[in-house]
Amino acid sequence: VFQEMTRKECHFINGTEKVRFVERYIYNRKQFLMFDSDVGHFVGFSPYGEMNAKRLNSDPAILEYRRTAVDWLCRHNYEVFGPFSVERR
Repeated sequence: VFQEMTRKECHFINGTEKVRFVERYIYNRKQFLMFDSDVGHFVGFSPYGEMNAKRLNSDPAILEYRRTAVDWLCRHNYEVFGPFSVERR
C-alpha cells in the first residue's frame, strides 16, 4: 500500500503578529519535500524531493503563491480556528 499526503500547517505566535506557514509533502510516512514561509523556498529531503524542490523553486509564480499563503490562508482563517487552537487551557 502506497500513501501520498500533503499537510498544510499554520503556526501562530502572539496572535497574528508572527505567522508561519508550513507545507509538507509525505510519501510512505517519509517527508520528501517541504515549504516553510520563514525560509521562503522549497527544501528537498531525498533525491526525488530535491529534484522537485529545484523545479518548484525555479518558478517565481509558485513561490509567490506559497509565500502569500500566510495572508490568504492562515491570517484569513485565524478567527475561525483561533479559539480551538490558540486559546485552549
